[in-house]
Amino acid sequence: MGAHGNLETGGAMTPAASLPPLVVDLDGTLLLTDMLHESAVGLLRAAPLSVLRIPFWLGQGRAALKAELARRYAFEPALLPFNEPFVTWLREQHAAGRHLVLCTATDVRIAKAVAAHLGLFDEVLASDGASNLGGNAKARLLVERFGQGGFVYAGNSNADLPVCGAPGALPWWSTRRRPLARALQSCPVERGFPQRLAGLWEHLRMLRLHHWLKNLLLFVPLAAAHKMVEAALWPQLLLAFFAFCLCASAVYLANDLLDLESDRRHPRKRTRALASGRVPLRRAALLSPLLLACGLGLGAAVGPAFLGWLGGYFLLTCAYSLALKRVALVDCLTLAVLYTLRIVAGGAAVDVPLSFWLLAFALFLFLSLAFVKRYAELLAQAPSTPGAVHGRGYHVADAPMVAALGVGSGYASALVLALYLNSEAVVRLYRTPECLWATVPVLLYWLSRMWLKARRGEMHDDPLIFAVKDKASLVAGLLFASVLVAGTVVWPW
Repeated sequence: MGAHGNLETGGAMTPAASLPPLVVDLDGTLLLTDMLHESAVGLLRAAPLSVLRIPFWLGQGRAALKAELARRYAFEPALLPFNEPFVTWLREQHAAGRHLVLCTATDVRIAKAVAAHLGLFDEVLASDGASNLGGNAKARLLVERFGQGGFVYAGNSNADLPVCGAPGALPWWSTRRRPLARALQSCPVERGFPQRLAGLWEHLRMLRLHHWLKNLLLFVPLAAAHKMVEAALWPQLLLAFFAFCLCASAVYLANDLLDLESDRRHPRKRTRALASGRVPLRRAALLSPLLLACGLGLGAAVGPAFLGWLGGYFLLTCAYSLALKRVALVDCLTLAVLYTLRIVAGGAAVDVPLSFWLLAFALFLFLSLAFVKRYAELLAQAPSTPGAVHGRGYHVADAPMVAALGVGSGYASALVLALYLNSEAVVRLYRTPECLWATVPVLLYWLSRMWLKARRGEMHDDPLIFAVKDKASLVAGLLFASVLVAGTVVWPW
């Protein structure tokens, strides 16, 4: 325990004011994230081309890199994921009069902003652009500042072990067993504040495996051309499907990194693994390009035409994540195009030509669903965000207009479907085209229901994912497909 005593034991308790100063690390200890990674992602979000300068800054030393990133990183400390049990304990120590010091290798600008937000620390010691206050440098400074045995240190990683070996006790909390075990061998541990880490399931959720259902759109051209029974086309299409899935997951991870601040403001998205700090940002930053490389590799195996559309999908998604999602109306149009690109890519994978009717129908339908998604988000943030929505080009007051545009787009898709049913293409593909008119009221019902659910605040997910979970939507989809199948049969009437 050390000579400073223990505040948690029964009997006579040592007043906090008489205990040695408590020195607290920032990254991974006070916060459930690393501010170097946070600032790098923030720079990528605010000025993507500036990321190319990172190697030059790093060449001047880690302290210089951190200073350059901090100088360009505008953030709100209140949105950061704090280790709340530990912060609560620090508040108790501060209220009891204990001397608290924030000591971190993070740049001093960021450290002071976090300390000012909490209002708990009497001192802030941090990297200053010239010297990097980490590891042995931190240990030497603390011994010089407080003397041997004159402080208690709270940290969480291998980088803190040199401080642990310094003449001072270590209240250690860790998210990993190995650093904790090494700390126990080096010095006594007063208490721990373990973080709830994300398990395998949460890592899989980061990949949005349930969103892979959207990539079933690649099979639409095969179904529309009535070639689903041609087994020779399926291997290519399955490769295309998984190529899109891996590419999409890479994009989802990158988008979550770029959307950290917006997600932390959102009533539901703030609990996501990256936004809440349960998964390190560096893990997503490494996994995203790996998934992309695998996806492009599979795409190349499908063929150059498909690879071109897959690459176009990826580039447009990057443009959406970096800029287009912040432009009102353009964001929804982009989402509609991205959905439609899946159909186009599916046609390229199996060399099936696409009709004007299919593309027009898909674009209007997906535009309506994109507006549903945006409308639901505006409705969800209305109680906490009366004005402009962070990270988007909308105001909460725009919700009625978004709904009007979305309903109009949806009904336009139904009109395109009705006009298609009167075309020569239907006569060539269907033996009883009269049956197909039943698809129009089914589609109108489903679209109207989706908008009704959104208006009631019951649209808590992506519209297509919601539809997969919604029984009425599943029944509508089954009816729609059944009518199409019935149209291929000659009925004796």
